[in-house]
Amino acid sequence: MTESKEFLYPEKWLSKVSAGDRVAYELRMRIISGIIQDGTILSENKLSAEFAVSRSPIREALKTLASEKIIRLERMGAVVIGLTEKEYAEIYDVRILIETFVFERLVRTDTSDLVKELSKILEMMKVAIKYSDADEFSYQDVLFHETIIRSISHSYILMIWDNLKPVMESMILLSMRSRFIEKYDDFARIINNHQLYIDAIQTKDRELMIKSLHQNFDDVQEKVEDFWMSQKMLSNGGE
Repeated sequence: MTESKEFLYPEKWLSKVSAGDRVAYELRMRIISGIIQDGTILSENKLSAEFAVSRSPIREALKTLASEKIIRLERMGAVVIGLTEKEYAEIYDVRILIETFVFERLVRTDTSDLVKELSKILEMMKVAIKYSDADEFSYQDVLFHETIIRSISHSYILMIWDNLKPVMESMILLSMRSRFIEKYDDFARIINNHQLYIDAIQTKDRELMIKSLHQNFDDVQEKVEDFWMSQKMLSNGGE
């Protein structure tokens, strides 16, 4: 177990969560960032001492991380197994599937209130860039996409999103912290791309949405059209 006392997960993101959730969020960040390496043994007793909580929240946290398949439970603790490159890619596959599915539903609805809400969030993202606040930018970025997804009130899509969100949130937070240091100029492109999302939703323009998906998932561009065609076929079949 690493002796690092550094807390990576922002405290301001953790309002109204249990002690177990707090431990899970922090351990997840350390595992995904590589501070806690694959193969590390996590001891309930040591974690309890480090986080100044009883073993009950530690067990709760370890069960959560085991359900995300980044640790394997053992007697009195766990072993870190991390995420493979394939699993990281699969997370983005699911994100594309969700966002194309949601857009197909939005094409048929009044999106004026959603567009206003997304525009407000985008302004908060711009403020975060101005003040070089990577944590706030990441929070608003996740909120932007979550607002789109929640707008269709699809209970099973929300279930998938809620299960995916913790790992994805950690990945985004770590990525944005790095970009603010190494690729600050790239945020102009990111803001422009989020504006494309808003414009596509407002105009219900599929081609514009495909363009924004291409730019947002630039490492998996060849998959966007395949997923999009799948969603169109599902939509047509349901009509």
